[in-house]
Amino acid sequence: MLLSYHQKEIAFEAGCDEAGRGCLAGPVFAAAVILPVKFRHKLLNDSKQLKASERDTLRVVIEREAVCYAVASVDNEEIDRINILQASFKAMHLALEKLQQKPGYILVDGNRFVPYENVPHACIIKGDGIYASIAAASILAKTYRDEYMQQLHEQFPQFGWQENKGYPTVFHRNAIRKHGDTPYHRKTFRLLPAQIELDFANEPVE
Repeated sequence: MLLSYHQKEIAFEAGCDEAGRGCLAGPVFAAAVILPVKFRHKLLNDSKQLKASERDTLRVVIEREAVCYAVASVDNEEIDRINILQASFKAMHLALEKLQQKPGYILVDGNRFVPYENVPHACIIKGDGIYASIAAASILAKTYRDEYMQQLHEQFPQFGWQENKGYPTVFHRNAIRKHGDTPYHRKTFRLLPAQIELDFANEPVE
């Protein structure tokens, strides 16, 4: 069972996480979630360890039972302008700004973060597998981004975004080589390696 609060004496601790940092296309999404101290759910875990159906189930629970939550994104053009790390921080800040309740403490998945206003924070490596609020944020960021990439797939079905969600699978990179890039690709990313194996096998990414 994941831990509830890192700083139990501080009310309204928000967990933050992002999704899509390593993708070749699409925005980076981030979520901020404040859970009740006593929140528990047997399925709750790092979103990467869950099936899509489990993430969808948990998203409904999180949105219903959270004290508050928010999701934000930074598009590929902004990612190219300020770099993916800064874009990830910006998306987290945007999500925190949208929370109906200002947090007294912030837990961030990873090892780096730009402080948000004057709110104290802690960076937790692999925190989405340790703290419930970070796991909840990872699930919201992931499911919202997957929905967005599914919508883009309707416009650009040749890239297989309904499966790879913009990640650099062999199928995705071969499609870029064959069809070129789109307005949603991150131009500052290495879209094609120097040597690419022509393998059109689909590689789903959860």
